[in-house]
Amino acid sequence: MRKYLLHICFPVLFALIISFVFAFQVSAFDKTDFEKAKDSNADLSNADLSNADLSNADLSSAELYEANLSGADLSGADLIGADLIGANLSDAYLFSADLYGADLREANLSGAKLIYANLSGAKLTYANLSGADLVGANLSGTDLVGANLSGAELYEADLVGADLIGADLIYANLSGADLSNAYLYEADLRDVDLSGTDLRGANLTQVKYLSINELSEAKTLYEAKLDSELKKQVKDKYPHLLKKPEY
Repeated sequence: MRKYLLHICFPVLFALIISFVFAFQVSAFDKTDFEKAKDSNADLSNADLSNADLSNADLSSAELYEANLSGADLSGADLIGADLIGANLSDAYLFSADLYGADLREANLSGAKLIYANLSGAKLTYANLSGADLVGANLSGTDLVGANLSGAELYEADLVGADLIGADLIYANLSGADLSNAYLYEADLRDVDLSGTDLRGANLTQVKYLSINELSEAKTLYEAKLDSELKKQVKDKYPHLLKKPEY
């Protein structure tokens, strides 16, 4: 009977020990990742920092390639020049974070809160920013080629000179945003809100689903590049948009 019990209990006990060791290793690993995140130039590639509190952390030039930062609090964090290629930042909180020159190619920022964040000069090629909150964010000179900005909140965002070739802006709110000299060739502007949007010098050739009704709400189209048919409609119905603004 005793041998029978040992035969049954030993595998169970062994499994419990293995589970405890594994849990300890994961816990220790996460703690190490968190401590590393406090140091500039840290290498956190593939690290799991989901839901971590990294507010005001110095992560400038940090290696965060494919790191999991979903739900993390990065408000006020210094991420200047950080490598965030393929990183998961979905639902992350990045209020006033500094991402100047950061590499966010193919990163997932869906639902992220980027209010007043600095993304100037950042690389966001093919990044997923669907449903992201970018109110007042600085995206001047940002590479957003092929980026998914569907449903994004870009109210009063600075997109001066941004590259939005082929970007998805379906249902995006661009009211009050500055898109002067932005490049929107072949971007999808279906049901986009352009009320009060500055589009002077912007390249709007070959854009998809842009209607004259949406354009009529813009602040200015002075020196903007438009397809001939659309430009004719603007000239006929809203010629004031093509004139040099007085401000």
